Amino acid sequence: MASLVEELVTVLEEEEKIYQTLISYGEKKTDILIRADVPELEKLTCLEQLASDDLVTHSNQQVQLLKDIANVLGRTEEKMTVTRLITLLESQPDVQKKLTEARDRLLAAADRMNHLNDQNVALIKQAIELNEFDLTLFKSLRQAPETANYDKTACNTGSLLGSSGFDAMS
Repeated sequence: MASLVEELVTVLEEEEKIYQTLISYGEKKTDILIRADVPELEKLTCLEQLASDDLVTHSNQQVQLLKDIANVLGRTEEKMTVTRLITLLESQPDVQKKLTEARDRLLAAADRMNHLNDQNVALIKQAIELNEFDLTLFKSLRQAPETANYDKTACNTGSLLGSSGFDAMS
């Protein structure tokens, strides 16, 4: 049991290291988004994907270790969490402290990553809105304005003014 808990602490610490890597990538991504450097963003996204794959692997290890610990303790697998395990380890304060510290560091890193992701999502939305505005502006520059001419039924005829730069009278 003790070796399983120690292995769980190690996995949580490794997950936290991966989150720290993702946080540094997230901070770089913020700068890249502000600069609108698409090639650099593509490179960083590939690195993030690799780190995310590692995180999924460690997360699966964590789930398996919790299942193993639940089996050793005779508990239901679905209900075993790190927090619940911490409460079960009251008789082993040293192990409980290590596990609590590892969990808290992991949660703090995940919260920081979540905050950075929200910030980057907002930057991406703003960039999309700016691009849509630019596209609308360019479209309107190519379109001639409509005249205010009406037909017999008081409907707008929608006549367009000339698209040349000026009208010359002959």
